[in-house]
Amino acid sequence: MDTQTIAAAGLPALGWALHGGLLLRRLATARRDPLTGLHTRAGWTIRAERLLARNANALVLLVDLDDFKAINDTHGHAAGDAVLAATARRLNEWCGPHGVAARLGGDEFAVIVTDPAHTAGLFALRIALDQRVTHHGHILRVSASVGHCHRDQLPVATLTDALSTADASMYADKGHGRRNTR
Repeated sequence: MDTQTIAAAGLPALGWALHGGLLLRRLATARRDPLTGLHTRAGWTIRAERLLARNANALVLLVDLDDFKAINDTHGHAAGDAVLAATARRLNEWCGPHGVAARLGGDEFAVIVTDPAHTAGLFALRIALDQRVTHHGHILRVSASVGHCHRDQLPVATLTDALSTADASMYADKGHGRRNTR
């Protein structure tokens, strides 16, 4: 075989390799929220299921920003985006390398940590999430309701059950007023 034949045979393979690389990059991008950089629901769910199955001390959290619509309505969507980005940073800092945070959509977030002992604790998370955000000279009051579920609370450790328990905990938190963690 001469070099031209080898090159001609290799071009389609090179094209497919480049195309495959682009598709993988797009898939990775689709699993990240462009505003916050957090995982999306799909990307987070895959990782969270694995972490929950492998870590007996795992903790699943659901976080919902309180009165978020009022921030958007009063200060505009850019201010709301600033609050969402700040919340994402705070969640990432809280869980550190021992967890994964996600933006599920709107003002709802989820976190799984492999062992809550490696975090600053739920009280510290509440304080962090309740910190004000400054946007274009305006100080925006922020608060969040947090629900949680420890893996050992579940008869069978499934992510669906953990999220359901955390959701019930979060709504109980909302029922007891703002700035609470149950």
